[in-house]
Amino acid sequence: MKETSARLLRLLALLQTRREWSGDELAARLEVSTRTVRRDVDKLRALDYPVRAVKGIDGGYHLEAGAQLPPLQLDDEEAVAMAIALRTASISGVSGIGETALSALVKLEQVLPARLRHRVHAMQVSTVQTPGRARVDVDPAVLSAIAAACRDRQRLRFDYRSGGRESRRETEPHELVTWGPRWYLVAWDLDRDDWRTFRVDRMQPKIPVGPRFSPREIPGGDAAAHVAKGVAQLWPYRAVVRLHVPADSEQARAAATYGTVEPIDADTCRLEIGADNPRGLTFLLGALDADFEIEHGPELVEHLRLLAARFTRATTPEQQNGGG
Repeated sequence: MKETSARLLRLLALLQTRREWSGDELAARLEVSTRTVRRDVDKLRALDYPVRAVKGIDGGYHLEAGAQLPPLQLDDEEAVAMAIALRTASISGVSGIGETALSALVKLEQVLPARLRHRVHAMQVSTVQTPGRARVDVDPAVLSAIAAACRDRQRLRFDYRSGGRESRRETEPHELVTWGPRWYLVAWDLDRDDWRTFRVDRMQPKIPVGPRFSPREIPGGDAAAHVAKGVAQLWPYRAVVRLHVPADSEQARAAATYGTVEPIDADTCRLEIGADNPRGLTFLLGALDADFEIEHGPELVEHLRLLAARFTRATTPEQQNGGG
């Protein structure tokens, strides 16, 4: 009975990986006869799994969409990828998604083997999310190795590609951060004796990791803000803006995800931001619910003037007077 149940799960897993299987292919994969495959298919149908058989030379079996979700059979990398996706969704801020994604993640973790649960937990405690849609565009194994080093407070050595050059870095990894579409590592660079931000897609970790270290306090205590500050310095277009809100206000905290914020007085703060073009700078400022004035950024000033004229032309005199 135990052998038959295990074979049914294997059969169900195979049917989930391809659109269609021939009886001979399934028999070869399961190391049984085609007659046994037919009996196992009948057992799955008795359990309400909609397995359809197509007769003829080109016939075979395929699993159709049914009224119930069948148990999914995942390999190691698929399970880790699903956990990462669920973790990202759980903190995405999308209404109605976060709680459901977290519930699904808990269920997934409960049945994961210990070796995979270890990797998933590393991702949980070492990831900080900034507003915006994150895209995991790095090797999951690399991401997991970095996250584990952050969690366990172990030195991390890696080769790093930047500006067409490659260097060996030795760091005390602090936190993984998603900013826009990329992943970054905030770490203390031992050779440069300072905090640095590294793009994960440019890293190749070296195994085994180094000795444990006592964590340092990151400037400002916020890894996401540190990444935002570092990334803002790299944009081709930058601007300095005075916001007419306190530095500890909700508007200023939202602005800190785009660049760096520092207080000026009790009622105003200074924001330094960057973008690919003046349009991007305008978009970031337009998303903030606060009055502002530009201290530096001639390209931004010119673009705002053009937009102001365009918006003014978009309103007819009748609309300006409150007409329909």
